[in-house]
Amino acid sequence: DDFRVFPPFTTDFGKNIHIGKNVFINSGCRFQDQGGIYIGDNVLIGHNVVLATLNHNENPQNRGNLIPSPIVIGNDVWIGSNVTILPGVTIGDGAIIAAGAVVTKDVAKNTVVGGVPARYIRDVKL
Repeated sequence: DDFRVFPPFTTDFGKNIHIGKNVFINSGCRFQDQGGIYIGDNVLIGHNVVLATLNHNENPQNRGNLIPSPIVIGNDVWIGSNVTILPGVTIGDGAIIAAGAVVTKDVAKNTVVGGVPARYIRDVKL
């Protein structure tokens, strides 16, 4: 009753997505969940967000090997439209990810990040 997703929504597996209470996922999102996706409570996810949990080995001889790493999104997080979150990233509680950001590193709780790559902008106004 407290989960909403607007289609289209795509995932490559689906079984490794764990969703908390009161979560909203807007249209056009793509979740690559083989490495695991964990979404907390009261999370808002904007249009066309990509959560990518797989990476490739840098060594050309092993580049075809996949390296899974989970994405963890805390409680009360707002992810703007067209954001990409890369493997192994944890988003702290209360954080805001600005539209169009590419998140390559962990995001501290109650902070606003944006840009490519995403960088700290300011603290969330509480």
